[in-house]
Amino acid sequence: MNLKDKVALVTGGARDIGKAVSLKLATQGANVVVNYHNNRELGEQTLDEIRDIGGTAILVKADVTSATDAKVLVDAARREYGGSIDILVNVAGGIIARKSLQEMDEEFVEKVLRLNLVSTFLMTKRTAPHMPAGSSIINFASQAGRDGGGPGAAAYATSKAAVMGFTRAMAKELGPGNIRVNCVCPGMISTSFHDQFTKDEVRSGVAAATPLRREGCAEEVASLVAYLASRESGFINGDSIDINGGLVFS
Repeated sequence: MNLKDKVALVTGGARDIGKAVSLKLATQGANVVVNYHNNRELGEQTLDEIRDIGGTAILVKADVTSATDAKVLVDAARREYGGSIDILVNVAGGIIARKSLQEMDEEFVEKVLRLNLVSTFLMTKRTAPHMPAGSSIINFASQAGRDGGGPGAAAYATSKAAVMGFTRAMAKELGPGNIRVNCVCPGMISTSFHDQFTKDEVRSGVAAATPLRREGCAEEVASLVAYLASRESGFINGDSIDINGGLVFS
């Protein structure tokens, strides 16, 4: 999976799965644009780790739910690395909170949709015009987008299902220009997401029900992303690939 001299932009690239993706792409030779929004310290740590392994990267603050910030992020990548972007990985997203139907209001639902779906749309719209033939976009959905998610995750699951639909639509629209668009659907991956939003007993129960009898790790997801970004996956387009240890089959 040689990505030497490719330019890779990773939204939410400073922590958890995003950090693992940034590091993995850098190890494969890509010039990485690490995006963060709130926590610059984590961004700097990721940048230092990339440089420690001999990689090349820059750090850019941007709120990818904002059209203005999305443009700032893409412009910074193009300015630093010569104009084109070969790989876009839309990791940024989240659940915000677990709420039942009666606890949710329109503002909450719209906020979750903006964080997960609209951010992916904005970054794809801004980046695609600057992607040469052979480029790759990798979006992040979730197992929740397949099965509806756990308690209180209706808005999150809906937004991630929409990301899968958007992925398929973009695969058709951008495919004639030889830009592939795919999606990864992680299951229970050991990250701060589940540290914050999933009870320990639920996590242990899911791990026990998984054929591999464990949670996944961010580095395993990053390896899948690197494959989808590479020429080795050149005929995979419009797919949403599960990575959940065999817990759910789509």
